[in-house]
Amino acid sequence: MIARSWELFQNQVRQWRKEPLIPAALLIIACGLLGFIEIAEEVQQKESHSYDEKILLAMREAGNPADPLGPPWMEEMGRDLTALGGFTILTGLTVVSMGLMLLYGRVRLSLLTLVAITGGMQASAWLKSLFGRPRPDLVPHGVLVTSASFPSGHAMMAAVVYLTLGVMLARTQPSRKVRLYIVSLSVIIALLVGCSRVYLGVHWPTDVLAGWTLGGAWAVTFGLIALKVDPRRPGDEGRGDEEAKTLEESE
Repeated sequence: MIARSWELFQNQVRQWRKEPLIPAALLIIACGLLGFIEIAEEVQQKESHSYDEKILLAMREAGNPADPLGPPWMEEMGRDLTALGGFTILTGLTVVSMGLMLLYGRVRLSLLTLVAITGGMQASAWLKSLFGRPRPDLVPHGVLVTSASFPSGHAMMAAVVYLTLGVMLARTQPSRKVRLYIVSLSVIIALLVGCSRVYLGVHWPTDVLAGWTLGGAWAVTFGLIALKVDPRRPGDEGRGDEEAKTLEESE
């Protein structure tokens, strides 16, 4: 029994050497889930409401809560950024990215991406109905909103979609610099979308923070699943799924 356990441990260590980011990914998932639970508890108990109000008002002109900080073009920029987390943009981006994965011959990766993103959408909708938190009424809304506030669907789905696509597409690139660029860009876009929701007055800051933590954990989880579902590395696009799996096991 001890020998078998030691063998499994050695195999796991070898896997981590080939994919050194696995321990960090597991830590991110754990922190994301624990962070979301903590935020949800504070929201339900209204412990964070005073901080939400202060941050929301800090993004408004002093003495005039109806006017967001900055010139009119900044508010328009906020609407442009928030659109990056909308259903139309995210759906189109997902379809285009899945097509790119198919062109690279990564069928399993493409299907896993579809599962990750559609599942994230369902989870976001379910959580909104579960918590049923009202939208901020402290300031006028800068864009039309129709659903509950917690967690922020735009923040969560921006994290789910951009980070998932970033991780999946990065696996098709042989250059480490390109992979880092893709993932970094995905993180930046997700952060900007979330900030725009608070700036436009349609979400409390804790709504956005909860969306980021859960969406990030969701994306990283599917990134780890991708290591098993499609173990091919950049440059292996010409190999079939079974050949790539055999190569991975032989290593």
